[in-house]
Amino acid sequence: MARYTGPVCRLCRREGQKLYLKGDKCFTDKCPVSKRNFPPGQHGQSRKKVTEFGLQLREKQKVRRFYGIQESQMRKYFNMADRMQGITGENLLRLLELRLDNVVYRMGFAASRAEARQLVTHGHFVVNGSKMDIPSSILNAGDIVEVRGKSKSSPKFKETMENHRGTTVGWLDVTVEDMKGRIVTEPTREDIDIPIEEHLIVELYSK
Repeated sequence: MARYTGPVCRLCRREGQKLYLKGDKCFTDKCPVSKRNFPPGQHGQSRKKVTEFGLQLREKQKVRRFYGIQESQMRKYFNMADRMQGITGENLLRLLELRLDNVVYRMGFAASRAEARQLVTHGHFVVNGSKMDIPSSILNAGDIVEVRGKSKSSPKFKETMENHRGTTVGWLDVTVEDMKGRIVTEPTREDIDIPIEEHLIVELYSK
């Protein structure tokens, strides 16, 4: 299935909460979720009975939209998580957090995960000294992510660093001046702040 290219604010409204897909706009009063907190469309404000399957589906869709991944990727990550030791749902979220595009976003080098994915694809980052342009690459504890040398002088990254808010993510260590960050340790469930009930996703895929 092709990647969604429509207005992303509709996705937030469909899930009834902010998914932070629009960067800085999500933190302002212009956010459509703040103005119209009901699903888009003609029947968005009508009450509908939500089934058990519907709840599971919504949680899965929220995760997909948070991280900007397709259904085939979601299924692949679930299968990987299911084979790992530990709790499958937590393993799934940990894998998604360790994607290169998400790490770039968490480090504050991009305003949104979509922008981070684009920057990675365009070759603006190196991992452990080697150029990496695959957003879905899964990183490990100890890996160092850095803005590529030629890219550091670009107006885009100069502006990003000037407005860098810093990161409150405990499993990352970021040096803003060097445009570099390191994965200190793999994230735990407590480190992942997205409002997801991952057990519902496990139930959905386990049917």
